[in-house]
Amino acid sequence: MQKMRAKILIVDDDADVLTAARVVLRQLYESVETESNPQRLTTLLQQNRYDVILLDMNYAAGRLSGHEGLFWLNHILAKNPQQQVIMITAYGDIQLAVDAMKQGAADFVVKPWENEKLEAAVNTAYRRAVEKKENSSNTKTPASSQEADIIGISPAFRNIIATVDKIAGTDANVLLLGENGTGKELIANLIHQRSQRKHEAFVKVDVGALAANLFESELFGHKKGAFTDAREDRTGRMESANRGTLFLDEVGNIPLSLQVKLLTALQNREVNPLGSNRSIPIDI
Repeated sequence: MQKMRAKILIVDDDADVLTAARVVLRQLYESVETESNPQRLTTLLQQNRYDVILLDMNYAAGRLSGHEGLFWLNHILAKNPQQQVIMITAYGDIQLAVDAMKQGAADFVVKPWENEKLEAAVNTAYRRAVEKKENSSNTKTPASSQEADIIGISPAFRNIIATVDKIAGTDANVLLLGENGTGKELIANLIHQRSQRKHEAFVKVDVGALAANLFESELFGHKKGAFTDAREDRTGRMESANRGTLFLDEVGNIPLSLQVKLLTALQNREVNPLGSNRSIPIDI
């Protein structure tokens, strides 16, 4: 059987898991890489373009919360929102699966897995990756492809679009209110696409889902040695959105103590990475 021309990365701290997954997937795909240290993800993502990444939920011994996996999932998606990531864990925790999927994971598999299920999950994610590549090469402009997802003719809808047109040309902060599923992210993206920042990054952060101990590192970044496991400098989401648009989803779910830190950064338009005394100005 001819192998598919795909590039797969497996990240897990268990050598046996890496070997088992590689043996299975090497039969189907031309390139299957393995990595035991998630701290190397930044370098790997800079040097390579992967079709599918399989990412473990837990790394440090004794930690079963899945927060590390969610942290690295968001780190990957911050660099490439279209990246297909499959989460893997030894514990079939449904809530972890839900959290991972909410934050952008393509799928979720439990180890030890059945080889057929692993193959099916990776194959589905790979086909999605191929479809996204084909769509991105379409002749439509980014704005038109984004706006094609928004359709409406009611007076209320037209009023929303009129408001978007008024504010898109400004640098004003915008508060979007609405129940789940009403399209707040679509409108945020539309504002970005109709603004002068449309050629820069549109960075989404589900702040309500960030673990308290990862909140500052995720948003503001950190310096090497700032805390245990901080083996290299990391750029936060707010700095990643510099010159572009930052979409903070579910801000109402942030604990009050963390809201203060976020408010300070938004008011001053600068961030202080963990472990650094230097403020970094941001234009968002």
